[in-house]
Amino acid sequence: MRTSVLWINDYLLPPACAVEQARVLTALGLPLDGDGVADNGEPWQEIETTSNRGDCLSHVGMAREIAASTGRTLKAPTAILPDGDAPAVMPITVTNTAQTFCPRYTARVIKGVKVGPSPAWLAQRLIAIGQVPRNNIVDATNFVLFELGQPTHVFDLATLEGAQIQIREAREGEKFLPLGADAKPLSLTASDFVIADATRPIALAGIKGGALASVTPNTTDIVLEAATFDPVRVRASSRRHGISSDSSYRFERQVHPAEIDAAATRLASLILEIAGGTLCGGVVSDGIALPPARLASLRPSRCRAVLGTNISDARIVELLEKLEFQPKLRADGSYIDCVVPPRRVDIEREIDLIEEICRLDGIESIPVAEFIRVRLPSPNPVERGTRAVKAALVSIGFVESITHSLVSEKAASIFLPASAAMLAVDDATAGEPALRTSVLSSLMNVKEHNQSNGTPSLAIFEFASAFHWEGNAHRERPTLALLADACDGTRDAQAAYRFIRASVERVLRVLTGQGACLAFLPLTKDCPPWLQAGARVLVNGVVVGLAGVMQPQLQKAHGLDRAVACAELELRPLLAQFPPESSATELPQFPATDRDVSAVVAEAVSWNSIERSMREASLLDLESIEFIGVFRGKQIGEGKKSVTARLRFRRTDGTLRAEEIEPRVASMLDQLKRDTNAEIRTV
Repeated sequence: MRTSVLWINDYLLPPACAVEQARVLTALGLPLDGDGVADNGEPWQEIETTSNRGDCLSHVGMAREIAASTGRTLKAPTAILPDGDAPAVMPITVTNTAQTFCPRYTARVIKGVKVGPSPAWLAQRLIAIGQVPRNNIVDATNFVLFELGQPTHVFDLATLEGAQIQIREAREGEKFLPLGADAKPLSLTASDFVIADATRPIALAGIKGGALASVTPNTTDIVLEAATFDPVRVRASSRRHGISSDSSYRFERQVHPAEIDAAATRLASLILEIAGGTLCGGVVSDGIALPPARLASLRPSRCRAVLGTNISDARIVELLEKLEFQPKLRADGSYIDCVVPPRRVDIEREIDLIEEICRLDGIESIPVAEFIRVRLPSPNPVERGTRAVKAALVSIGFVESITHSLVSEKAASIFLPASAAMLAVDDATAGEPALRTSVLSSLMNVKEHNQSNGTPSLAIFEFASAFHWEGNAHRERPTLALLADACDGTRDAQAAYRFIRASVERVLRVLTGQGACLAFLPLTKDCPPWLQAGARVLVNGVVVGLAGVMQPQLQKAHGLDRAVACAELELRPLLAQFPPESSATELPQFPATDRDVSAVVAEAVSWNSIERSMREASLLDLESIEFIGVFRGKQIGEGKKSVTARLRFRRTDGTLRAEEIEPRVASMLDQLKRDTNAEIRTV
């Protein structure tokens, strides 16, 4: 907030120079954010306020803080209205049909005012903070706004249809013309709230007055508005229409209903002083009853424990009195009971009072320990495992993605598990209202975006959750999703799948070590509709996810011109056991001997079946079996494939000779023929 140094001093005795004002307010948590000299030669300072301190968005609020901290006297402004022979009947009615939005609305009427220039003292105060004086009526409302922090407004009584003021919801499509030389009519929605007369809106409630009921040089009778409005809905309307004001800024930070009357009285008194006129008797108001005074209690012992100081009970009471909390120490000294001033909407509980004590007593009074004892927590296995997986994926060319959990209903339905329902936000206007049923739906959008921007080949992953409703429960699935095309830049689906499978194996080895049994079981009838082909991924016989190639129709819908492979893994149980147990083995002293075996088998025979048959042969000195590749072609025959594997043999006490290996390999091949009906091509 921009403040005038002289204006703040209007309420301080003795006054404080600009340097002291800035120093004190900064120490109280209201730091200086710039300064300068106004067009009238007066110094101004920009004071930063937090969103919960709406009470400081005024010169009196700033002066109150300075007075409480320095021991100065606060000279709060007072206003006394004339008794006179004002009419007993008010010439206006107020109807509030939106009391949850507007808890209290008040209106006063002054007749016979003379609109003209403001007196010099008033104009100077406004110029000092960068405001432009308009006329005495409008300037009076701005003066009260920046003096007390209470937004007010003035309407021309003669322009109000039916002599009525209504606080109501706007009608869908209703038009409203705000104040301002370049203002254009707004089309309101049913979510907006307006101040209206009998036929039309005359103000967008809490945000902006309307041009149709504004004060002009010909105005003689005026209606003074003072009210409070719901902060959330004022903020929503302000953002929706792109209109903000000094009033909305304060309403968004909450104005207490109990603060209205003092500001309205001050405004009426000021207008009578500078514009003349006669105040009609009484106040017309509508709304709910004022809330009771809020009470809060403070334990002095707790205050000392939190602050780490030996501050006395008397000092605590003294500081709370300066802030007008009406503190009373109980007879047994256990508690200090306080009545929270209405303007302090940020004070709700004991720790809030302790914070006030800390601010006023000075943060510098809190002792600083040169050393603190720290106990390091045990490493979190899930976090460590997640980092290890991410590092492994990045090392093989993947890029991490972070996407929003909301997608379109169509995208969510594609990946929705059988017998499950999607979850969606209750907003008919949302373009993407559904919680994603698979993280892959989000990654497909990322891949589409990158291809459209010149990156056609991209491998991406994301750790995130997918959601659906199953039975009577909401299910959240933390998953790792992978999406990639062929790493060699081809459009081949087999190459893309091999890359994804190798990536999944890399991830699982990071989490389980070399001793775990990894398996990829082909999906047949239970293949989900979004996969063209794929496999169920198992670790030691337990299913952890799926891997496969996306349906061509789904790729086409996203404009992807390359075959895309994917995987979705649920790794929480494995992450919880990270790191895997490992053991060191002595490096071999003798070289290994490799034998490559190519076997022609039916297309339906999986690598797992082939590997299992080879291992069940229990060959002596067999160190490993490695998959090399698959070949299909006319030479092999329809419905068949040639699978090549590499057998590695090694002895620990010498070098193996070929004549020792050959009979072992021959016996293994005999078993492979029996188990898979294989035809051996080469050895």
